[in-house]
Amino acid sequence: MGYVAVKGGTQAIEESLQRIQFERLKNGKFLDVDTIEAGMRGLIDQVMSESSFYSEQLAALAIKQAEGSPEEAVFLLRAYRSTLPRKHYSKLVKPEEMRVERRISASFKDIPGGQILGASTDYSHRMLDFDLMEETEDRVSSWLQAYIGAEDTQAAEAAEDRLPKVLDYLRKEGLITDCPLDNTEPDDVTRTSLTFPASRSEKLQILTRGQTGAITSLAYAVIRGYGMIHPTVGELRVGQLPIYVESPLHPNEDDDEAYYMGEIKVSEVEMLVPATIEKENGVKELKLDFGYGLCFGQNETKAIAMSILDKSLEGGNKSVPTQNEEFVLYHIDSVESTGFISHLKMPHYVTFQSKLNDVRKTRQNQSVESEEE
Repeated sequence: MGYVAVKGGTQAIEESLQRIQFERLKNGKFLDVDTIEAGMRGLIDQVMSESSFYSEQLAALAIKQAEGSPEEAVFLLRAYRSTLPRKHYSKLVKPEEMRVERRISASFKDIPGGQILGASTDYSHRMLDFDLMEETEDRVSSWLQAYIGAEDTQAAEAAEDRLPKVLDYLRKEGLITDCPLDNTEPDDVTRTSLTFPASRSEKLQILTRGQTGAITSLAYAVIRGYGMIHPTVGELRVGQLPIYVESPLHPNEDDDEAYYMGEIKVSEVEMLVPATIEKENGVKELKLDFGYGLCFGQNETKAIAMSILDKSLEGGNKSVPTQNEEFVLYHIDSVESTGFISHLKMPHYVTFQSKLNDVRKTRQNQSVESEEE
């Protein structure tokens, strides 16, 4: 596609950028990055997940610069991410070591270690809280002191435990497939372009950094009938995962020599999916499969949707949109999709004039043919 260079537009562009600054500051107020980081947890987690970049502070900065637009904030953070050197790869992260803050199962009422509701809007009335309009620092401080003072210590300690995985008990009963450990080095979609058929690691990477709304919509389509019957959450966890890197002095050694780098907050989902397999003599047998989802922050809806699409893509039926890996993986990326839609605002003078000439010629030809008749 050809573009005509636009001359003499520098001043107009500078004025446009100044106008952005004016629109952000015209009310005489501004948001501190610390305020955004403290009060926009959900948006920060979404931006970090879609950016494949874990930094709450820089995500808050991107949100401020983007004036709350998730797509623009993700674009900014991915652009910054691309400038950073990659000095280390972390060691294999083990979800079993998660320091759990929230843990529920929709499949079983009683699970080992118990259900931990944690922080969630799932149990709220979803009504506007007008008291938030009158919130002050003094009221916040008083509420925090009262809450911390009345907090149940035993519940807090239980949330610190390393809890067993629910699906492990189903594996012991032979009710779901036991997945063998695969130590194959994963593909890296941030360094190598996606190719088809995509590997499992490529699919999971693109799903975890995909646009939250797009993934949710496609997962909803799966449940409505495009490729899967009703799945059930085997276990949903939100918590802190420890991250280690190999010691430069003792590479390839055991975990005792690894360097602890800190923790990252993640949401993890193991989704149970009933499936029917056909055996010999036409005998059909019901079994349980599962899909997997994991993403940065407390991003539960996205993790659930990711696990549904993970399982759906295994179907491989290209006639079903939600099983067609090229359709799904190419259309859920926030930066790619937003960028392509936004590029329509750029000059298309040459291509449009060509189309316009074709339309005029078609009209002229039709007019001539009408006169001849």
